[in-house]
Amino acid sequence: MQSLDESLQVVVFALGEIEFGIDIVQVREIDRLVPVTHVPHVPSFIEGVINLRGQLVPVIDLRARLGLRAKQRTRAARIIVAEIENRCMGMIVDRVCEVARIPLDRIDDSERVLSGLAAEYVGGLARIDERVVILLAVRKLLAAGSIPTVDKEAV
Repeated sequence: MQSLDESLQVVVFALGEIEFGIDIVQVREIDRLVPVTHVPHVPSFIEGVINLRGQLVPVIDLRARLGLRAKQRTRAARIIVAEIENRCMGMIVDRVCEVARIPLDRIDDSERVLSGLAAEYVGGLARIDERVVILLAVRKLLAAGSIPTVDKEAV
C-alpha cells in the first residue's frame, strides 16, 4: 500500500452493507457491468473474461470469492479493474462509494484483529469517521493459482 503525506488514498466500495477499500494506485479503472464471456472449468467465483480495449481481463465475483451470499445485481454494480505488476483482474462489486484519503494512524493491521481464513485477503482495517472499511490485499487476490491468466496469443 502506498503512503502520501502519511495517508493512503483508497477506492471504497460495498458488498451489501460491508465496505471494502483498495489502494487507488492498484485501480486501473471502474466500469459499469458489461457482458462477461464465461469460461469452462474455472473456479465458481470466476465469472469469466471481458474484452477491455483489446486486452482480455479475468473477472471475479468478489462476493463469491470472499464467501458472501449471492445477491441480485443492481444498476449500481460495477467492475473494478485492478492491476498489479502488469496483471489485471476485474472484480464485480455492488457499488462504488467514494475515494477516501485515510491517515495511516487510522489503519490497523488485520493480523491483530482477524485470524485464519477471514484475514487471508485483508490487508488492514481502516477507520473512516465511525465506519470500518476492510482494506483488501489485492496482491493476494491476484496471487498465482488463484486467478487464471489469459494468454492473448491463444485467443
